[in-house]
Amino acid sequence: MNKDAIFKSVYETILSRDTRHDGQYYVGITSTGIFCRPSCRSRTPKPENVRVYNSIERALEAGFRPCKRCKPENPSPHGPDAELAETVLGLIRTRYGENLTLHGLASELNISPYHLQRTFKRTTGISPSRQLLLTRMEEAKHRLARSEQPIGEIAAAVGFRSASHFSAVFHKTAGCTPNEFREQNAPNS
Repeated sequence: MNKDAIFKSVYETILSRDTRHDGQYYVGITSTGIFCRPSCRSRTPKPENVRVYNSIERALEAGFRPCKRCKPENPSPHGPDAELAETVLGLIRTRYGENLTLHGLASELNISPYHLQRTFKRTTGISPSRQLLLTRMEEAKHRLARSEQPIGEIAAAVGFRSASHFSAVFHKTAGCTPNEFREQNAPNS
C-alpha cells in the first residue's frame, strides 16, 4: 500500500469517526496545533492539515498538544464518550431508587443535559431515562419474584412516586400487573 492509499484510509476513519483505530494512531491538526484520536467528534480537519503519528509521544514531540474533547492522552481505549456512558450506567445501577433526572445527572457530571443525552444514546443505543426505567423494572421483577414485600414498598424502593404509577408502568413494560408477575414467578410455581 502506498503512502497516499494509507493516508486516504486514515482520513476515511476520521470522516466516519471510527473508534476501532483509537490508540493505534493519533491525528495531529496543523491548523490548531492539537492532536486527537481518529474518532474525535471535533470539526473534521482539511486533509492538508492532517499529520498522522503512531504514538502520543511522537505527536507531543512534533509540538502538538492533546485535544480537550477526545482526550487522547487518557489511557482508556474507548475514549471519553464510552467512559461517560459507563459512569452514567454506574450511577443508574446504584441509585435507581432515587429521583434521577437528566438535568440532575448532567449537573452532577458537570456537563450539559443535551450532551449527556446525545452521548449516552449514541454510545449505548438508548436514552438515560430508558436505561433508568429498564433498571428499575429489572429490580422490581427481582423483588416481586423473590419476596413477599408489598407492591407499594417495592414501588417506592425502585423509585416510583406511587404504587398506581408503578403498576401502570409495570403493566405497560412487562405485559402484566405486578401481582400477576409475582404469581407467575413465585419460587413454588
